[in-house]
Amino acid sequence: MAKAATKAHPGVKSAVRIVVAGDRGTGKSSLIVTAVSETFPSSVPPVLPPTRMPDDFYPDRVPITIIDTSSKVEDAGKVAEELKRADAVVLTYACDRPETLDRLSTFWLPELRQIEVKVPVIVVGCKLDLRDENQQVSLEQVMSPIMQQFREIETCIECSAFKHIQIPEVFYYAQKAVLHPTGPLFDQESQTLKPRCVRALKRIFILCDLDRDGALSDAELNEFQVKCFNAPLQPSEIVGVKRVVEEKLPGGGANDMGVNDRGLTLTGFLFLHALFIEKGRLETTWTVLRKFGYNNDIKLSDELIPTFKLAPDQSAELTSEAVEYLRNIYELFESDGDNNLRPAELEDIFSTAPESPWDEPPYKDAAEKTALGGLSANAFLSEWALMSLLDPSKAVENLIYIGYSGDPSAAVRLTRRRRLDRKKQQSDRNVFHCFVFGPKKSGKSALVNSFIGRPFYDSYAPTAEEIYAVNVVDLPGGIKKTLVMREIPDDGVKKLLSNKESLASCDIAVFVYDSSDQSSWKRATELLVDVASHGEDTGYEESTRVSQDMGIEAPIPISSKMGDTNNVFRRIVTAAEHPHLSIPETEAGRSRKQYNRLVNHSLMFVSVGAAVAIVGLAAYRVYAARKNSSG
Repeated sequence: MAKAATKAHPGVKSAVRIVVAGDRGTGKSSLIVTAVSETFPSSVPPVLPPTRMPDDFYPDRVPITIIDTSSKVEDAGKVAEELKRADAVVLTYACDRPETLDRLSTFWLPELRQIEVKVPVIVVGCKLDLRDENQQVSLEQVMSPIMQQFREIETCIECSAFKHIQIPEVFYYAQKAVLHPTGPLFDQESQTLKPRCVRALKRIFILCDLDRDGALSDAELNEFQVKCFNAPLQPSEIVGVKRVVEEKLPGGGANDMGVNDRGLTLTGFLFLHALFIEKGRLETTWTVLRKFGYNNDIKLSDELIPTFKLAPDQSAELTSEAVEYLRNIYELFESDGDNNLRPAELEDIFSTAPESPWDEPPYKDAAEKTALGGLSANAFLSEWALMSLLDPSKAVENLIYIGYSGDPSAAVRLTRRRRLDRKKQQSDRNVFHCFVFGPKKSGKSALVNSFIGRPFYDSYAPTAEEIYAVNVVDLPGGIKKTLVMREIPDDGVKKLLSNKESLASCDIAVFVYDSSDQSSWKRATELLVDVASHGEDTGYEESTRVSQDMGIEAPIPISSKMGDTNNVFRRIVTAAEHPHLSIPETEAGRSRKQYNRLVNHSLMFVSVGAAVAIVGLAAYRVYAARKNSSG
């Protein structure tokens, strides 16, 4: 099922740099000269210049450059620099000098860790012909303790340059460790495929299972073979492959059978790759992975993931076709039909991605959970909307992982620039980005939590990092929009505003204060002035005359504790849909005092009666941060 493929694939190195290091007199230079010239040298210089092996020396036809190193103490810095540039390291010891073997574990291998060299290591015992015949010991006995301690060791081999024993093999194994590394694929300790490898192979299996019956038929298996190795399988070879799997995986149940009446199952497919790796045929699995676009990190290569060039005041949204695909995925995996995608079902959706993209912030717990701890269809799509807003390339990458077969670059649309929205006095966005500001203990987190159905907590826990919450907001007429709430910690405002483009992606800003605390109100207004004046300082503020009758909108009273949000989220979205209104503006050259007075009288105030003694909210629609550039 595997014939070597020499065509380069994404993620494959175009050249390999191997650095040879070890104690003085362990045979480094003789090893290099003999490998390249196939002749044992009568004498060698202390350090050889960089040596290039012929491109066709090994089947992969990838150029190899070998770097010799000095053993002098005074050259240690230079040696360290060479090691840091290595794709693989060959560490030598002399078979006739046991102390040089000990130095591997007491100096060289710890040194590699110390200088953070994280590449495959090949340990080579040179001068095999000089070892005392009365002290014969197996290589496994010698190296097993060291390999247990230093997992970075890929291969151990003994050789003799003088007698030409296993010299070409040394650099073949070094090259192979770079081009076909074991580490990303296989856990040596547990003797199992690593999770990311399993997930990639599962995706490949599903892509090749054209009739979606859960098994690769003989025709599908043959098509897979041709795609990966440019050669068909003979019928007898297919029978042989299946026989090997059936013998090893007879299967007591439907899920652990390697072969069924329809063909090779996923279990059998994974078993075959584990078998190849155990037998040292890593190039087989790597050829398959690379043919399907994977790099050495078992992720799709960068060139397969579209990138999107956005202006600071643009955002990205999934197209209707991509959203419809995700709806179908949700319905396919949400087996009960109760609008509750359970955690296990969500994990199943992402089981063909390197990992679930929503296991870490900012996506983790950003959407509303059902009473059963799952995700509704709206919450599922909201998470995708958040990922598309924050990292459209990541969103498209994960669409590909879960089986999206459309044009990846057409799965996302770039919205109209916000400055054009203002000119047209409307927005065609489906996703709005709301920044939530406020002093400590003002209720920012309570507001954000209420947006995604989390309960109110009396105990106070300060927010250290930015937090996101996303949900669908129902508007009159059956219209649905997605709102992303981004909580900015009080301590993080200065850092945020240090970037002149920081407010460009903001559709609306909300300022929260505790209505029972005068100092909270004061700090909230200070934050407002900081944020609004940032627009003037950075050129986002339009310098046109402000209408004298702009007025102040009525307060919006809410109570997170009582669960009364008074349609505030609908009001936020409605305000964001009309980006030409309530813009605090100033003419160029106005004094800061005049500007602050303007800001304080051109805003919408929101508060809660002190009688309820809970969290008050001031929501100001701040559009000051809108660039009025001519482009």
